[in-house]
Amino acid sequence: MQALMLAAGMGKRLGPYTQNATKCMVPVNGKTLIEYCIEALLKAGIHKLVMVIGYKGEVLQKFLDNKYSELELVWIENPVYDKTNNIYSLFLASEELKKDDTILLESDLIFDPAIIGELVNSSEPNLAVVSHFEPWMDGTVTLLDKEHNITGMLNKKQFVWKNIKDYYKTVNIYKLSKEFSAQYYIPFLTAYQKAYGQNEYYEQVLKVISFLDSTKLRGHPVSGERWYEIDDMQDLAIASNRFAEKEKKLELMQKRYGGYWRFPALLDYCYLVNPYFPPKKLVKELKANFKTLLTQYPSGGSEQSLLAGKIFGISPEKTVVGNGAAELISALCPYVKPPFLTVHPTFNEYPERFKKQFGEAALIPLHADSKTIAYDAADIINALDEAEKSGSKIQTLLLINPDNPSGNFIAKDKVLTLLDYCAQKGIVTVFDESFIDFAESAIRYTFFDNTVLEKYPDLIVIKSISKSYGVPGLRLGVLACSQAELIQKLHKEVSIWNINSFAEYFLQIIDKYKNDYKIGCDKIAEERNRFKACLESIDGIVPYQSQANYILCKLTGKMTSAELSVQLLEKYNIFIKDLSSKTGFENGQFIRLAVRSTKDNDKLTSALKEIPL
Repeated sequence: MQALMLAAGMGKRLGPYTQNATKCMVPVNGKTLIEYCIEALLKAGIHKLVMVIGYKGEVLQKFLDNKYSELELVWIENPVYDKTNNIYSLFLASEELKKDDTILLESDLIFDPAIIGELVNSSEPNLAVVSHFEPWMDGTVTLLDKEHNITGMLNKKQFVWKNIKDYYKTVNIYKLSKEFSAQYYIPFLTAYQKAYGQNEYYEQVLKVISFLDSTKLRGHPVSGERWYEIDDMQDLAIASNRFAEKEKKLELMQKRYGGYWRFPALLDYCYLVNPYFPPKKLVKELKANFKTLLTQYPSGGSEQSLLAGKIFGISPEKTVVGNGAAELISALCPYVKPPFLTVHPTFNEYPERFKKQFGEAALIPLHADSKTIAYDAADIINALDEAEKSGSKIQTLLLINPDNPSGNFIAKDKVLTLLDYCAQKGIVTVFDESFIDFAESAIRYTFFDNTVLEKYPDLIVIKSISKSYGVPGLRLGVLACSQAELIQKLHKEVSIWNINSFAEYFLQIIDKYKNDYKIGCDKIAEERNRFKACLESIDGIVPYQSQANYILCKLTGKMTSAELSVQLLEKYNIFIKDLSSKTGFENGQFIRLAVRSTKDNDKLTSALKEIPL
């Protein structure tokens, strides 16, 4: 068996990576695509590779010259690569196709090398590697019957989104027998080219053949995690993530800060959202209005405040809606004064945005023993008193409740006592209640309350709707305060159209689903307790009490949090929050685990039981 790669194209969308080299010379994690491919071929026992080259072909020849002594390289040049498409490149290799069974590949792929071995070892003479269609994919798709016969191939014009459950994307790796090539493929290729020209794609010929006789070519389904097509710079970044190894893979994933829908098999235990909301009916309502929302401007800030006021039962002049809580935290920066006091470790967004204030911060450290991480309002009052005695009069208190990352919770009456103390001392309190809706229903509360806001004018309340309502893609947050002057200033800090129409519509309709939301929050509280009990049964891990949608855990065995994070991502495709680099966790190994669905949590629990902690 031999292999044939089509590598004549220019790869313009990859910018600087293809200015002086071919597309298959693009490096992914320090190794070029062609090197990955050749290593996979050799491992499968294939020692002949036919290369159809064009753009920068001489650069590729020089790169591979004498690089692989065990590989026979055959070069075929497409002199009109800039005027033709891959149908002509393949036509130029027709004689080679007749000589032997062939693995046909395109040059912009990175893939699991085992795929080639599967094709070589299969008893099927003619196979197309296909992958069940996922939203990130693009290009030709196939239809398969129950025996994996290809019954049709659809181009972009024939693609219908509602039918994607039936679609399989072509990976552009094929196994073609020499008989199939000689009797079917090459004659059809020649005729199709004469009829439609040389600026076409070879998949069109396969489409014709599959239409005439579905039994000639079968699909070989593989997971979408096992390959990636690199057309542009973003594709390259994603491929680098997918095919990195161990520590590098974790590092690259951590730098993404989201966009994990491009990794559909990934279980994300790092970023914190509500797995039980929104309900299907709400999603359908958004979909029903998709075109209108896509093509219309959102309202300005005053309208968003009206919507937020309606949802939370507060006066609209007390509210500002943000593009996530992060925008509001950033907008608030100029209006809070140091010295600052907070508990640490804390949510990174605050020290990142309030750098000046945190530079003069008094910090209450969390003390982690084997069972609890806890602090109360009395601890904060003591810290404020101590700071004053030492000559550092605190101006601003940050309180995240439940705390991130510990999940520590302070009851409403205790926080009100703290607010009374701060009011006497003239201390501004920034109260972040982004996770408070996940507390047990009996102790759940909110300070989005007109009475509370009026009584404590130096209270600033922030809530991440993205997190609590499970819609991080909409980017929504809200801030409330009774200081009219501050609210007006914050409105000026954010742009007039700081949230999009989808987010505004969500605010408009969310009140209809408040009972569903309460049920979803109750489900999280219930599942959190069950999940914590499961974690307690695992040797080497200590979960702490939490009232949020996450659980802080301490590793007590030999494995570090970084090592565990790597193993979970590498072996199980599970992404967790490693806290080893977070200020406040220098002594001990800590991780934070989101609370997801029962099915997902059981998968994580099973993985943790398999790993020797």
